[in-house]
Amino acid sequence: AAGEDTRLRLLAVLEQAELTVSDLTEILGQSQPRISRHLKLLADAGLVERHREASWVFYRRASQGAGGQIAARLLNLLDPNDPVVRRDCERLEDVRAARARQAQSYFARHAAQWDAIRSLHVPETAVEAAVREVLGSAPIGQLLDIGTGTGRMLEIFSGEIERGIGIDLSPDMLGVARANLERAGIRNCSVRQGDLYNLALPRDAFDAIILHQVLHFLEDGARAVREAARLLRPGGRLLVVDFAPHDLEFLREAHAHRRLGFAAQVVEGWMNQAGLAPQIHRTLAPDQTEGALTVSLWMARDRRVAKHQDNREVA
Repeated sequence: AAGEDTRLRLLAVLEQAELTVSDLTEILGQSQPRISRHLKLLADAGLVERHREASWVFYRRASQGAGGQIAARLLNLLDPNDPVVRRDCERLEDVRAARARQAQSYFARHAAQWDAIRSLHVPETAVEAAVREVLGSAPIGQLLDIGTGTGRMLEIFSGEIERGIGIDLSPDMLGVARANLERAGIRNCSVRQGDLYNLALPRDAFDAIILHQVLHFLEDGARAVREAARLLRPGGRLLVVDFAPHDLEFLREAHAHRRLGFAAQVVEGWMNQAGLAPQIHRTLAPDQTEGALTVSLWMARDRRVAKHQDNREVA
């Protein structure tokens, strides 16, 4: 399926970024029907992956299975100094630059809102350090970040995972996340649009799943935890990061918060009901100069391995 110049060129650029048909048309300088036909052949052969995001479809080089192995071997045969390949790479950088400008525009429009929230709790660096400590330093195979936002969780774990997927409902936020991953040169992570209550992903697929500052936006947090638990492999870990109970009512109207934080027993109850064993609960309380929101972290394991363990940690 890849034994044709155009398809090899497609594989070469899809090795470096997730791209739409429109992007690929611009990069390769070929018509949309021609590009679509070649992509279909590559997808049917398992050499590229595709996922829908609203009215767009994104493609990337297959990273797993026989198709991923074949694609990798084919790419090793390409000469990176070939004039056509180099020109494609230059045009790819133009597409990436345009994406980055668009993402930065969206980010700038909402920066004040996000800064207002961040000012109410401990610095993000402290939260990220706690997240890394709770999940530990052992390598993670497959990571899922539900409600990925800017893609920050994927960024900080990209060096310790085989593959990461970020899910978000907002195309604008996915654009920001995708631009951030590309800017950081991260190729083992991708983002896609999805409904966190009903994710189009296989059962038992992930070693670790993160719900970072997501549950307080939801009507049904328990359902989101159940869906995350469905996707965990035996012994897999679910990490929830959110706020402890608070009384900042303005967050409901000004920032669309549905819930004003969660008591520890509420989240742990959802985890238990979903077949998970809560093991860690930590809190990061602000000092008087940092704000009024306490950040809580909960980690639970799939009971199929963890039910014999009772080493729950609270700090």
